[in-house]
Amino acid sequence: MRGWLAWVLAGALAAALPVPASASAGGCSVRVPGAQLSVAACLDDLTTTGTLASGHTVEADWAGLTSAGLPTFGVVPGVQVDGYFPDSSTANTNHGWNHDAQFVLRLPDRWNGGLVVSGSPGVRRQYANDRAIGDQALAEGYAFAATDKGNTGAAFFTDGVRPGDALAEWNSRVTQLTLAARSAAARHYGRPVTKTLAAGLSNGGYLVRWQLENRPWLYDGGVDWEGTLWRPDGPNLLTFLPPALRAYPAYAAGSEAAHQSILDAGFAPGSEFLWDYHYRVYWDLTQRIYREEVDPAFDGSLEAGTPFCASGTPACDADYEYASRPPSVARAVERISLTGRIGKPLLTLHGTLDTLLPITRDSDVYDRMIRDSGRGALHRYYRIEGGNHVDGLVDAFPDRLRPLGPCFRTAFDALAGWLHGARPSASATIARPAGATPAELARSCALS
Repeated sequence: MRGWLAWVLAGALAAALPVPASASAGGCSVRVPGAQLSVAACLDDLTTTGTLASGHTVEADWAGLTSAGLPTFGVVPGVQVDGYFPDSSTANTNHGWNHDAQFVLRLPDRWNGGLVVSGSPGVRRQYANDRAIGDQALAEGYAFAATDKGNTGAAFFTDGVRPGDALAEWNSRVTQLTLAARSAAARHYGRPVTKTLAAGLSNGGYLVRWQLENRPWLYDGGVDWEGTLWRPDGPNLLTFLPPALRAYPAYAAGSEAAHQSILDAGFAPGSEFLWDYHYRVYWDLTQRIYREEVDPAFDGSLEAGTPFCASGTPACDADYEYASRPPSVARAVERISLTGRIGKPLLTLHGTLDTLLPITRDSDVYDRMIRDSGRGALHRYYRIEGGNHVDGLVDAFPDRLRPLGPCFRTAFDALAGWLHGARPSASATIARPAGATPAELARSCALS
């Protein structure tokens, strides 16, 4: 890893692969400052409908994040640039590059002067936001840029030297891409970017929060789709996942006391039908890999602990007690923590049935942090009844879950309106419309 300023200034020395002759003939050569490698192509359609057909997206990056019923958009022709910035880690295998710090930049022919920048959710790669965020941005005329955050995959914690390095790199990479994409877009279109928005979900939402707190001069506003909350004194995912992991086996065996323990950890009543899936897919893995990133000493020579270990097993993450760990752990978390001191308008969405980042331990807290920091006028917070962490399970439970994808689209447009003087609806809990069918909910969402 390198400092973000060095990455950007390295643009004068960056070596880019030659653009294919057909692309050059079509005016598709685009220089991205600081990129070690970049490849540009003229495409008939930059949305996922087109890029799936042309091979300019990777569906595995975004699979499971949206519901099947989320509407698609019309054709958006333009230029796509794929590439990477200098980096020493190699987990991202997209394009066979085996190189992290990969990015994608899409420049529509019909440009509205704006740029949307996004970091990937979870530990996914640069195309993860294509369906959830990129399609809408491009259809509305924005340029769209996304980064893999500089390290990917379940072993992301192996990147860096000291605890917290890998997570800190995520923030630097978003800043780096924002600066580079603004410059590349200005050169491509022959005029400067007039509006820069940050948007993301889950870890990508965390990145929106961090950028608006720490780099507000780069952005005009942001949309945060249930971003991860990091606080050195909690709550954070290392405070609420271990109790759930510890109690779940007994809960599954019928223990009412264990059921109450999971509720006490913050998971919402009514979300029980989601617990088994999240225990198997999310809770255990998430706890172990993020704990390894900030507290590698907990399990000694083990790397990210023992999967699904029983409580009482030595160095078992189900027994992890964040509050009792050495001060060095809180210091590692403090490096990437949030304060609530946003400097630009922010809209936050969070599902009330979020079963990975429970709403009462995450966005409810972050909203209070913003208000306590005196920045409440810059924030709108919408609690979406029936929403889970991502929309991939909506199709399995269409009558019990509500997709957040349509609500994000409404919030994105509301942010654009806010920046033009139209104040968005007040913060609120958004109830499921009476009588609405799953198909109707997949198409629209009114945040009022």
